[in-house]
Amino acid sequence: MLVDMPLNVRRSLSVAIILLSALSARSQSGTVRGFVYDEENGEPVIFTNVYLQGTTIGASTDVNGYYSISKVPPGNYVLMVTYLGYDTLRQNVAVAAGQILTQKLYLKKAAIEMKEFEVTAAKQEARNQVRMSVTKLTPRQIKRLPAIGGEADLAQYLQVVPGVIFTGDQGGQLYVRGGSPIMNKVLLDGMVLYNPFHSIGLFSVFDNDIIRNADIYTGGFNAEYGGRISSVMDITTRDGNKTRLSGKVGASTFAAKVGLEGPIQKQSTEGGGSSSYLINFRHSYLDRTSQSLYSYVDSAGLPYDFTDAYGKLSFNGANGSKFSLFGFNFHDGVSYRNVSDLSWNNWGAGTNFVLVPGGSAVLIDGTFSLSNYTITLDEADLQPRTSSIGGFSGSLNFKYFFRDNELRYGIEVQGFNTKFSFFNSSGQEFGQDQNTSELAAYARYKWKLGKLIIDPGLRVNYYASLAVINLEPRFGLKWNITDDLRFKASAGRYSQNLVAANSDRDVVNLFYGFLSSPENLPSTLTTEDGTVREIKDPLQRANHYIAGFEIDINRYLTANLEGYLKDFRQVTNLNRNKVFDDTQEFADKPDYLKKDFIVETGQAYGGDLLLKYERGRFYLWAVYSLSFVDRFDGVVAYNPIWDRRHNVNLVVSYAFGKHDSWKVNARWNYGSGFPFTRTQGFYEGDPFTGGIGSDYTTANGELTTVYDDLNKGRLPDYHRLDLGLTKTWTLSERSSIDLDVSVTNAYDRQNIFYFDRTRNTRVDQLPLLPSAGLSWSF
Repeated sequence: MLVDMPLNVRRSLSVAIILLSALSARSQSGTVRGFVYDEENGEPVIFTNVYLQGTTIGASTDVNGYYSISKVPPGNYVLMVTYLGYDTLRQNVAVAAGQILTQKLYLKKAAIEMKEFEVTAAKQEARNQVRMSVTKLTPRQIKRLPAIGGEADLAQYLQVVPGVIFTGDQGGQLYVRGGSPIMNKVLLDGMVLYNPFHSIGLFSVFDNDIIRNADIYTGGFNAEYGGRISSVMDITTRDGNKTRLSGKVGASTFAAKVGLEGPIQKQSTEGGGSSSYLINFRHSYLDRTSQSLYSYVDSAGLPYDFTDAYGKLSFNGANGSKFSLFGFNFHDGVSYRNVSDLSWNNWGAGTNFVLVPGGSAVLIDGTFSLSNYTITLDEADLQPRTSSIGGFSGSLNFKYFFRDNELRYGIEVQGFNTKFSFFNSSGQEFGQDQNTSELAAYARYKWKLGKLIIDPGLRVNYYASLAVINLEPRFGLKWNITDDLRFKASAGRYSQNLVAANSDRDVVNLFYGFLSSPENLPSTLTTEDGTVREIKDPLQRANHYIAGFEIDINRYLTANLEGYLKDFRQVTNLNRNKVFDDTQEFADKPDYLKKDFIVETGQAYGGDLLLKYERGRFYLWAVYSLSFVDRFDGVVAYNPIWDRRHNVNLVVSYAFGKHDSWKVNARWNYGSGFPFTRTQGFYEGDPFTGGIGSDYTTANGELTTVYDDLNKGRLPDYHRLDLGLTKTWTLSERSSIDLDVSVTNAYDRQNIFYFDRTRNTRVDQLPLLPSAGLSWSF
């Protein structure tokens, strides 16, 4: 019968049969989904396994505590949850064909911790996710570092993440696998954050007590992330205690803080909705306390001050759906006497939501926010440099779960204004006032085929101000060779429209500003092999290629080895060599002497090895990174200032005493020397303040430096040991006092910050610096 039908009819019938078969299979099974919460405070329990006892059917919770177990045959089951520090939970459930059953689960804190459950949960995730070049951090992990300044901080832990290079504790920046800071995307509850680090490199704007989780992607990230070409830091904050009033008050030699959280409408295990608030405020007074406590560093004190304020309201529905309102204001200031004064301010407000539709297995989340960032730098003998970026961003994301498979897709929209004003040493002015909008759509499907996990994705970016559409395919792969050995790989294309308002060649990057859609570019770029390419748009572009292995050496020791290549196809920089205006008068001059920007190419490649050991009270984190970073500007091949060949980080933490009331932490970092440009000599230059009519025979000259080839020298190696000791006094079940004592640079290593060529003076990083802090949690 089918043979006699027309070909198009047969095809249509075949498709219909397949769709009906899929719908029939789905209607013959059910779905169990919901959220897992900490019964004590109502916070989601993240990255834990939820499974049907006696089966291999289960799922892991995400950053919101959400789980979804699909394709469950009809029947009666015991839903089971095990997690470190909590009693095992068992919940009877009855699953009917075609049913979507929502179960909110509440875990109780356990008196005895069972380590094997944590190992099992981590291993299960490793088998089911590609996990390429990602480090997941929680406040518990961050506290395993010495509490510098009396407070554990995300900025300190980021420095020990594989592939991350840190340039120092004064004005230091993070460089991720060859990318500069402008190439790192930082998200706070879905909002783009433009400067997450304070000028003293020991602190971020994220107080540890507001963080729920931080995902650090050093490369190869999939299609849900875009707009940057090197890395992504995705930080999620807590909702606040939903059951009782709680908080923390603390003070240290560096700063003071106060945090308060509690329910507006209490959460109940019997069901119903809830709401909560979280407020956190931190202020540094190091510029004043250092005049007496650290006068040996500088008799006038350390020139840093900062203030961070954050607030959040969360509203939760009976089925786990929720939305939050949040806002922040971060301020930073630093004054290097007779050199420069810098200050920046970043404020923002937004909302995010998670929606669990009653009749669908989809999970919907999204965000909308407004923010503004402004920075000003006053330099000696130069006019002020200013930059600002402000605007809105929004996203809408959808997730479907099909047992071990997962579909994600969504859209993003962003609009912002960038303003910039700068004068170089030749008196040439750069300026911009630019409105920019971007629209992106993405799709990603994770597919498990036996021992293989295939994770393709596609992102489409539309840069409206440039009228450019950019297709960015992404791909991830994992092969579970054995239960203890896994191979993984990823690749992808990436682009961004933002350009740094400082040059990658600046030795000390205090000024962290933004430009968008730069226009005064060369028409072509030349690669190091002599190939000439047309510059069609000002986008920065890169391709990532990464591969590696995960090895479970035993139940306590794991290893992760990755090799990577980041091919920077187009990198835009401010042109420090500009001496002519780009006008008809100087049409005969080469582009690199008259354009506002130069366009470079380059590569970053190397490998990272991570060893992690965790057993009982002992924790070890050991990282070795080998990296090479090359750039070519069309004329000169050079290594940028963050090209560190070898980098080693060791973190050790040990808890002891009754109820682990004592904890000792240590962190040691070694880094080979950064590139720098040597000084060949000096001569007396004429500034020609009177223009072409200046009389050089009577004018006062200026000391002018003669430089060697760009970055052909190497600074001395860097190494530093930090030590920390924490003592906890438990006052009651819900109240405790913590004393943190730490020493930064314990053996007083003289690590170079920069060299003042004019004064022939070496300026070092911070010397031995003890600190202490006392906090009360209730």
